[in-house]
Amino acid sequence: MLVAHPSSDVYGSDLQLVESIHGLVAAGWQVTVTLPADGPLTAPLRGAGAEVAWLPVPVLRKSLLRPRGALTLVRDTARWLGPARRLLRTVRPDVVYVNTVTVPSWLALAAALRVPALVHVHEAESDLPRWQRFVLNAPLLLARRVVVNSNAARDTLLDAVRGLTARTRVVHNGIAGPPTDPEPATGSDGPATLVLVGRLSPRKGSDVAVEAAALLRERGVDVRLELHGSVFPGYEWFEDELRERASRPDLAGHVELAGYTNPTWPVLARADVVLVPSRAEPFGNVAVEGQLAQRPVVASAVQGLKEIVLDGETGRSVPPGDPVALADAVQQLLDDRTAAAALAAAARDRAVERFGVERYRRALVEQVDELAR
Repeated sequence: MLVAHPSSDVYGSDLQLVESIHGLVAAGWQVTVTLPADGPLTAPLRGAGAEVAWLPVPVLRKSLLRPRGALTLVRDTARWLGPARRLLRTVRPDVVYVNTVTVPSWLALAAALRVPALVHVHEAESDLPRWQRFVLNAPLLLARRVVVNSNAARDTLLDAVRGLTARTRVVHNGIAGPPTDPEPATGSDGPATLVLVGRLSPRKGSDVAVEAAALLRERGVDVRLELHGSVFPGYEWFEDELRERASRPDLAGHVELAGYTNPTWPVLARADVVLVPSRAEPFGNVAVEGQLAQRPVVASAVQGLKEIVLDGETGRSVPPGDPVALADAVQQLLDDRTAAAALAAAARDRAVERFGVERYRRALVEQVDELAR
């Protein structure tokens, strides 16, 4: 198998790829993963049993849907084509596994060479104009099997390209738990710690978390906020805005922009509440990780997060982009630690059952094996 992946980072879809490789290798597949460059993801992939090859690949971004961007994509694809064909001739895969919708050139090349392709969708771009959603997802018609990570992602995808219905399957992500059994959050004499793990981006709602922290402090609730993540290149302006907001008198010294953090289990273990205030989220690995760490989770009621966090049962669910609602939910959890602990315990039990690693690996391998047959 040749696996195409567009990033060398270690975030949600990257870590999910590692779980896929573990399952495939255990099932007898020989796997080569192509990455654009060496990076933090290399070691986990090799640890899972994959070979790793370096090959920069044109990545389909929304900016490339404009005329000048389209010309750039065509130019970069032409440069990529020769090395990609040589890699395919070397690996001679039975299946090409494309781990995102953003590298459609691999699907086109696999189709041209008549190699069955599976694409694993980790995106759900429901906020784009319909024509853009069609352009982004139409290349998936070149794949013989499409795996999506939530019912929400499936619905968004099929709304854009109805022709994918028969070949699309839902396989919820599988998340490994912490290395040791978690202890319930008990609180402390100091400020309550709110944690958000994920890219610094408007999509992840980092700014919403900062404003919620400001509201809580204005109400006299002693909290500190930790943001663990970095920005995509080109989004440095967003981090600058977050730092400027955090430096104002109402928040100064109470917001930490910690940068990329790995592993994240120690971070989650010291959280009183885990925040997932995304404006869009096809699945939401961090929400599951917060539940597995037995921490109360407050998440936006969007897309795949609604399949993970059931309001009042396994956490609190709030409208996206609403710092007041986020602050209210956090304050309620901090005011009633007993109820918060009960939510966290119920959430952990459900996360272990529904989003376990072994279940995920079996389901993913089943999809690949069916395609290969």
